[in-house]
Amino acid sequence: MSNKIAIYPGTFDPITNGHIDVIERAASLFDKVIVVVAVNSKKTQLFSDEERKDMAKTALSHLPNVEVDIYNGLLLDYAVQKKASALVRGIRAVSDFEYEFQLALMNRKIVPDIKTLFLMPHEKYTYLNSSIIRELASFKQDVTEFVPKNVSEMLKTKFGE
Repeated sequence: MSNKIAIYPGTFDPITNGHIDVIERAASLFDKVIVVVAVNSKKTQLFSDEERKDMAKTALSHLPNVEVDIYNGLLLDYAVQKKASALVRGIRAVSDFEYEFQLALMNRKIVPDIKTLFLMPHEKYTYLNSSIIRELASFKQDVTEFVPKNVSEMLKTKFGE
């Protein structure tokens, strides 16, 4: 029996408790989950690729079957290379679904053997996203309720607190 590997991609700028909730759920379903810090040249990132990877690794260290990597390229190529059977996507609201649904259908057309699994975070995280966290932190607001401690510290450092 082969290991079931899932890929959970995102920019994670920064990783939030909502992301972690989805990753914990995925880790309970798969033998291995690879959290992929995506390099997106169309987005301006607050944190470097390595900083985002390090924050995620620290925040996810309690999950032995989760690893964190960085990838710049077509995610499906990475998934095939890693012999993944699934892509995990977090859905917070109906507004997320339309884009994710289109993406999942295109991915299935390109690599039919890789399934897309939609997971919803706990309802207490449905309003969270990295952009809101960055904005709050930029105004020196306490974000410790929304992100792991290591991420909160990195945000304080970034914004000169």
